[in-house]
Amino acid sequence: MSTDLGASGRDAAFEMLASWASGDDDVSEVIRPAAILNEEAARQVLADLSLNDARAQGMWVAEPGTWRRYDRTWNGHEGTPGSAQLVGTIQAIYGTPTRHEITLYRATVTAQASAEGWTVTSLCDDALRFAGLTLDTCPRAALAPPPRPFRFEDRVTP
Repeated sequence: MSTDLGASGRDAAFEMLASWASGDDDVSEVIRPAAILNEEAARQVLADLSLNDARAQGMWVAEPGTWRRYDRTWNGHEGTPGSAQLVGTIQAIYGTPTRHEITLYRATVTAQASAEGWTVTSLCDDALRFAGLTLDTCPRAALAPPPRPFRFEDRVTP
């Protein structure tokens, strides 16, 4: 019986071990390869996240770099979460790899949301649905091999 998990399995296992060791039950995963939203998809997702803002009867709070999903609309005093609980966060980089694209590279689901059935994939799918995508159907970053290491003998001598 083979116990080789493969690269993504090892990454997920490492994330779970790190979360257990720190006493944090949140589930955090690096999205590898990173998911890339092209200009059209990025515009659609950002527009719909804004329209579904938790401070205005929605469930998302989207800021540059971090998108947060709540279990209900914020109902606290003066625009605070109140009884709304964080489901999870998606970390994104705007303008990468090209000017109008967005790269999703990490997602975290809280321990409570995980116990209720949320996963990193379902969290990402909830945001990506605004562009008609899922994490599985979203284009991914191209992974280039690392550069060759420099070796003294590679230099040309006259």
